[in-house]
Amino acid sequence: MPTIVSHVAVPLAVGVGLGRNVISRRLIVAGFIASILPDFDVVAFRLGIAYSDQLGHRGFTHSFLFAVILGVLAAFFASRLNTRAIVAFMFVFVSALSHGLLDMATNGGLGIAFLWPFSDGRYFLPWQFIQVSPLSLSRLLSPAGLAVVKSELLWIWLPAFTLMITLFLFRILVRRPKSS
Repeated sequence: MPTIVSHVAVPLAVGVGLGRNVISRRLIVAGFIASILPDFDVVAFRLGIAYSDQLGHRGFTHSFLFAVILGVLAAFFASRLNTRAIVAFMFVFVSALSHGLLDMATNGGLGIAFLWPFSDGRYFLPWQFIQVSPLSLSRLLSPAGLAVVKSELLWIWLPAFTLMITLFLFRILVRRPKSS
């Protein structure tokens, strides 16, 4: 998995790129939460649930369905998020879905239960270019952790920054009044 810090790259890039008129501050916070919430499944280790179990790490909380459920919850609370239901749904859905997709691009672990509950399989993308993050802080602060940071800067933060700038420029160009 990427580090928990890098999972917020997608909602941050989309939120800043689209601007506060589209993505409210409350909605961007909801997106941040949705992008890191799947990794709260590490509690399963403490409960004795096996990594490979559907309730284990990278299990159902990393699925497409889980992202849909979070999106529906956001739509239900859209007024509290200072936005429209469709915007809340799409932003939170994409934020949550990005977590699983990023984990599918890592080079370690057992894959993710992307199609749960329709399949018990665990999946990776055909290309695993993101260095998997160690689960312990001591290993993250080691040379292996530095490799993870470099990998995430290249494969997560650089594309996210590019997306943010692209959305920002598109927003500026769309707002610009046409000259006669």
